[in-house]
Amino acid sequence: MSISIPRLRVDGLRICRSGTTIDVASDVSFSVTAGEVLGLVGESGSGKTSVALALLGYARRGLMISEGTVALDGVDILTLSDRELRGIRGKAVAYVPQDPSTALNPSLRVGVQLREAYRAHAPDQNGAELRISELLDEVGLPATPEYLSRYPHQLSGGQQQRIALAIAFMWRPSLIVLDEPTTGLDVSTQRLVLETVTSLCRAHGVGAVFVSHDLAVVSGLATSVAVMYAGRIIEHGPTERVFGAPSHPYTRGLFEALPSAEFAQELRGIEGQPPQPGGRPPGCSFAPRCSLRVARCDTELPGEVVHDGRSVRCFRATELVASHARISIQESPETQESPETVVTPILEVEGVRARYGSAEVLHGVSFVVPSNSCVALVGESGSGKTTLAGCVAGLHKEFQGELRFKGSQLPPGPSPRTEITRRAIQYVFQNPYASLNPRKTVGQIIAQPLEHHLDMSRTDREARIAQTLDDLSLSRSFVSRFPDQLSGGERQRVAIARARVVDPELLICDEVTSALDVSAQAVIVELLRELQGKRHLSILFVTHNLALVRSIAQEVVVLAGGVVVESGTVHDVLEQPQEEYTMRLIKDVPRFKGAMS
Repeated sequence: MSISIPRLRVDGLRICRSGTTIDVASDVSFSVTAGEVLGLVGESGSGKTSVALALLGYARRGLMISEGTVALDGVDILTLSDRELRGIRGKAVAYVPQDPSTALNPSLRVGVQLREAYRAHAPDQNGAELRISELLDEVGLPATPEYLSRYPHQLSGGQQQRIALAIAFMWRPSLIVLDEPTTGLDVSTQRLVLETVTSLCRAHGVGAVFVSHDLAVVSGLATSVAVMYAGRIIEHGPTERVFGAPSHPYTRGLFEALPSAEFAQELRGIEGQPPQPGGRPPGCSFAPRCSLRVARCDTELPGEVVHDGRSVRCFRATELVASHARISIQESPETQESPETVVTPILEVEGVRARYGSAEVLHGVSFVVPSNSCVALVGESGSGKTTLAGCVAGLHKEFQGELRFKGSQLPPGPSPRTEITRRAIQYVFQNPYASLNPRKTVGQIIAQPLEHHLDMSRTDREARIAQTLDDLSLSRSFVSRFPDQLSGGERQRVAIARARVVDPELLICDEVTSALDVSAQAVIVELLRELQGKRHLSILFVTHNLALVRSIAQEVVVLAGGVVVESGTVHDVLEQPQEEYTMRLIKDVPRFKGAMS
């Protein structure tokens, strides 16, 4: 098939809240040809996932597709009946969700799930085993009976995602929609998944829409990119042009928040929050957050300007490109240098061996966290990072070895520890959607540690909560809101506020930015750096994002298979790695392919 024939053409797509004219996405138009990967990027809440699901003729509960066409190989799927849609979903168009652990049925073996995907469009099972064997070979997994008999929980995150890819490519669809498929994966696993997507799309002429907030990943994978903000595509064109010289202030703002794999820098999140559907301003939706706005931006909606092979919705787009305005990145190398003076360790980990039942997952781990510093704990999924963090926090009891906090022994579990120690060590979990009680207000959530650890009057407690919200750049009006009324970045700041409110001395951050868009991630990282400096806070920063390490940590500990393979200052480990494992991790970090300076 010719590369120029569109697999997908979307024109004037509008998605509204059911029974209203309030839109969550409007005037969305783009096309995808055979073998092309379109990157759909933007902050959380920009409408990316709603548009992605519409490509399958589907709208989430409470939404409806009110206008537009979604033509798949020339057929408008929005005109099809429910029965006809069931016939093309999984066959002509396939979907790969963000979290394979929830997308795969935990009670069914992976072989059964692969056969179900085949049976859905071929009642005759002849050929199923051959097709499954071919698919598993294409995604780099064994097709052995032993492997097919495993349950999803017996696979790593990357293996689960490749099973999801195999299911999606079962019938070699015309279009595959990938919704944040690498979020939460370590860099090595992420690289394997992305290579799998690229090779399958090219080999079978499949068009792909890749939804992501990771601009570095998109820059290396997508042939074209569409940037969404407040439900509209505000910049669209070839990846090298959009990312090489972004001409919309919002696109430029996303790049300023992107951490560098090469050097430390000050991460600058975009100030303010995107408008909610129904609350968008009359003019440009980005105007309230834009430093380049002019008077007409507040009253007029920018039309589409086509130039330099891409389309932009901005009154100043042509001016920005003509001036050759470039993105300025402020390096901050001093952040990476450890003090030369001797610093007393706040946490000492010596010979820790941890297990789950009879399986040992940590094998004699040793390192220290100096006072008033940030130590990054990095490694692939399954390396033991979270288990070690749980041992320190008292969440994992099955360990042997020495854990000392300020020179005193840390016993396993929270109960044997003193009240002062329990208050001094606080934990921020990876997923704020799961770690915050949805039935309590922000004020009640932040108040819980105060009620548990400190004897304070109600007035003092409210004053402490208000001050903590100020420290985390959250409005004091948030005290009456519930978690579902907040964005992902706001929820994570509330989770940090809950940990911060009792004045801890050691904060354990477990993958706290992995599910956040680049702007929210930048805000969180800079807030943690500020807290570290102003509040003399020590941080154990668990992450698989090596690019972030340069911007927040002074020292790094590399874990592989439950063993420390390398440790030292961030500069020494990332610039002059000694171990092959560390070298591979650094090599696998996605690097932005653009012309930023």
